[in-house]
Amino acid sequence: MRRGAKIGIITGVSVAMIGGAGYGAYSLVGSSDDPKTPKARTVVAEPPSAELAASGSKAFLDAWASGDLEAAGKLTDDPQAATTALTAFKDKVKPSAMTLATSGPATAAAVAAATSASPAAAPKATGTASAAASAPAGATAAPPPPGQVMMAFKAKAEFAGTTSTWSYDGFLGVVKMSDGTASVHWAPSVIHPHLAEGETITAQPIFAPPSNMTDRNGKSLASYASLTSMLAGIPKNSLPANDPADAGNGVVILDAAGKATPENLFTITAPKPGKPLKLTIDGALQAAAEKAVLDQSQGGKRKAALVAIEPTTGKILAAANAPATGFNTAFLGATAPGSTMKVITAAALLEAGLSPESPMPCPATTSAGHTIKNDFEEPHPEYTLKDDFTNSCNTAFVIEGKAKLKSGDLADIGAKAFGLGTTWKVGVPNFDAVIPGAGQNPDETADEYYGQGKIKMNPLAMASVAATVKGGVFKQPILIEGLPQIEAPGKLSPDTLTKLRALMAATAHSGTAAGPMGGLKGDIGGKTGTAERAAGQATDSWFTAYRDNLAVAAMVEGGGHGVDAAGPASAAVLAVGNGG
Repeated sequence: MRRGAKIGIITGVSVAMIGGAGYGAYSLVGSSDDPKTPKARTVVAEPPSAELAASGSKAFLDAWASGDLEAAGKLTDDPQAATTALTAFKDKVKPSAMTLATSGPATAAAVAAATSASPAAAPKATGTASAAASAPAGATAAPPPPGQVMMAFKAKAEFAGTTSTWSYDGFLGVVKMSDGTASVHWAPSVIHPHLAEGETITAQPIFAPPSNMTDRNGKSLASYASLTSMLAGIPKNSLPANDPADAGNGVVILDAAGKATPENLFTITAPKPGKPLKLTIDGALQAAAEKAVLDQSQGGKRKAALVAIEPTTGKILAAANAPATGFNTAFLGATAPGSTMKVITAAALLEAGLSPESPMPCPATTSAGHTIKNDFEEPHPEYTLKDDFTNSCNTAFVIEGKAKLKSGDLADIGAKAFGLGTTWKVGVPNFDAVIPGAGQNPDETADEYYGQGKIKMNPLAMASVAATVKGGVFKQPILIEGLPQIEAPGKLSPDTLTKLRALMAATAHSGTAAGPMGGLKGDIGGKTGTAERAAGQATDSWFTAYRDNLAVAAMVEGGGHGVDAAGPASAAVLAVGNGG
């Protein structure tokens, strides 16, 4: 449902649905079977004259304003629906007085603006909000009757106990009937231009949005550019429950299912100011993350994103994008993660019975419908699983994956142990990771063993992978304290977990991740990733790692190897550490 500006979140109140629109023949006076009974009045194609349209609209508005809703309904082409809807408006909105006055014929542009204006251009709800200026986007309506003349009117509603007055511009269509009289063509939009078929208009409690966002230590997050746009779209079901004592009262429109965010049309009584909303973000880590992605994105010239997670809780401690505004790559990105995916492939191979010392020769090339190469040219027939992981050998993972795994195994272990492919509700919109299930052809599956093909990830997902390895169990990432966290249906065996941690530790100390992570103390582990893009485009740089109770993942579009750009960004955040 398209909506304009809103002041806050509404608690549920059940109301009756407004009646429908339509036109054609209506039995307004009686049955034509009885010669003594007048024939039914019907809408005719001929438009009413200007004088007839003006008098018809005035008569209807006068009856509505006086509270004679039955009389007002009879002045429309659908008396039953009109009377029901006007009565529902009176009972649910509860105005103490209505003033309605015609303001002449309405132009097509004015009507269009009132029913399909962009919400981005709509003003905030105030005591004199203009309906025409704050109209919803994407409105649809039934085809108008032939010869309908559109009329504009001014509406003013007063409410007991307050001096606030709700003023808005309304529109109605007037048609000519077969007996030569005029009738208002009934549609829900007669009550308010935003009201569509199946929606409900009512007055109910409203709440002010949070006054500001703070980090986990209560410090303001207003200065962090990456969070500004990211946090603008927090859905109401992610926010803590409101205190009824803080409520105001407002006129809103609800969708038929009661699921969409209500549109606040008018604030009758203002709610108390919103309280600060505490997020799981750590200000020190957020500052480091924003600087890291800005540095590695060449000042925002190429996309970069980083997410940091606390492995023991799943709390998101930092989330940064470059450019800082616009698309939220950190949470909504959906691209191949390159060799960072080998963390999951290695877990599947370990679960299949391999150990870090198992022989896994690394040839220079192999085939999967196309030639697969490594980032180094020389073959290494002596390599083990540990060597292939720490040096990121693509060919060995493809060959051993074909031998030990089958289509769907990566998706199975991804969901079972890492919570990937399930629906996460982190507090703001996010893209859930995609690992194709069973049914892929062998070549497609082979590409996925080293993080290419149809796998789609983002820094949020890959930071969670590192956090799961470090913490030992999947903790669904959250950005707002208290949000429910789904659980993975299983977890890695203790033996697999120990060996996987050893592989990531070796990579951080002496493998491809050693450069960025050199000098970091504590329990560390990491994995680099280089994701191929379209021919002629520089590869994406990926990196996922942990240090003690802090896990990170970063991606830099066109950044080259994982060690070149995403690695230094991740290491800069890990160096700050999770001091709480």
